Amino acid sequence: MVTATDDYPLLDLFWTMLWFFLWIMWLFLLFKIITDIFRDDELSGWGKAGWLILCLLLPFLGVLVYVIVRGTGMTQREMARARESEAAFQDYIRTSASTSPGGGSAAELSRLAELKKRGALTEEEFQQAKAKLLA
Repeated sequence: MVTATDDYPLLDLFWTMLWFFLWIMWLFLLFKIITDIFRDDELSGWGKAGWLILCLLLPFLGVLVYVIVRGTGMTQREMARARESEAAFQDYIRTSASTSPGGGSAAELSRLAELKKRGALTEEEFQQAKAKLLA
């Protein structure tokens, strides 16, 4: 009786997995480079086209040359994009947190006036809350 291990020994399985892993890593690097090419604002249209042609027609050589020539810039551009994203996110949080969920100070003043009208607030409490809200 012939088993699967007789036809495909463990060492062959190891080499297959290694080559598969390297192929996936190369694809990841290729897509990362293509993304970097399109996101680089300093690179002209012709420069982008040239790098794309090199990376697509001679993929292994193109990727290797791109990493050697522009590898350091890839990291700097990625870090700058991350800083810009973080700053935009923090700005969004600040603006979202500063506005009240009910519609802003006009809605708060309306609620305060309604509470005063119902007698839940005295004139003095209303004026204090209004001053605090408008400050």
